Amino acid sequence: MKENSHISVEQQRYATLLSWGGRSGLAILIVSFFAYVLGWLPAYVALDQLPNVWTLPVDEYLKQTDSPTGWAWLGRLGEGDFAGLFGIAWLSGATLVCLLAVMPIYAKRRDFVFVIICIVALLVQVLAASGMLHSGH
Repeated sequence: MKENSHISVEQQRYATLLSWGGRSGLAILIVSFFAYVLGWLPAYVALDQLPNVWTLPVDEYLKQTDSPTGWAWLGRLGEGDFAGLFGIAWLSGATLVCLLAVMPIYAKRRDFVFVIICIVALLVQVLAASGMLHSGH
């Protein structure tokens, strides 16, 4: 493979980590899906119940299945239908690791505008994941 000398160190680090995060997240999703469908992990909502509840509005679905909301799904990772959420969270969080990894490069170069952009991006993602940013619906 031909080396691209025009790719900066931070671009290479970000891309490498994002690639690793994406591939490992996909692997987590695949494994958790098969663990759920093949019954390797118990189901919170039985597979045969899903066609009856999938069409419900979310409030009714939550009520009928007594499913946890917010971050409570973390306590249910041992159940197949919630194990897949870990893969989604992993994929969503991959950029956090990338941003944290490039910040020292920017700081060493004294590119403080980029450091601030990384910090703001991290804060927005963390606030969004926390549920503090919502539309109020």
